[in-house]
Order: sequence, then structure tokens, then C-alpha cells
Amino acid sequence: MNTISEMIDIEVVYGLPHKQVLLTVSVPKGTSIEQCLHLSGITQHFPEIIINKAKVGIFSRIENLDYLVKTGDRIEIYRPLTADPKAMRKLRAAKMAKKEK
Repeated sequence: MNTISEMIDIEVVYGLPHKQVLLTVSVPKGTSIEQCLHLSGITQHFPEIIINKAKVGIFSRIENLDYLVKTGDRIEIYRPLTADPKAMRKLRAAKMAKKEK
């Protein structure tokens, strides 16, 4: 007897300043984030993504690639930061202080 896996719908999102993609994918229940990324075909849109090294999250909450997705989850792939947030805050504070003088 063949068992048919229950399918669930999830989303995979990734964006650059000039291009964003949101993919809706049906995957078998019990699928990991890493498997979802492969199944989604996201690397066809962004070949620079290295799936097994990707920083990912579900609705802005960081997760491991082996996290098992649930119905309605939105997998977000995060880009590396281009600037240190702490350094940027200091720079903005210095500019504001200079402006106030």
C-alpha cells in the first residue's frame, strides 16, 4: 500500500536591493528548511545562494537548516550585512552631534 505524504504550503523569500522573489511551494509535511530551499528552486533566481551555508529564519526568527517547517511558514534567506550596525550608529550619532553645533 502506498502512503501519500501530507503536503503543506510554505513560502521562500529572498531579496536584493534591485530584485525580490517570493515563492510559494508545496512540500511534504516533515520537510526541513534546507530541503525546502532545494525544492523551491530559489537558486535558479539567485545562483549566489549556497543553501547549506545560508542564514535563514521563519518570520524574522533565526532557525537552523534542519528545522522542520509547518504550514504557512515563510522561510527568509538573509544576506550578509554590508556594514557593521554598531559602527553605523556611531557614525549617525557623530553626524547629529556635529549638526547640532
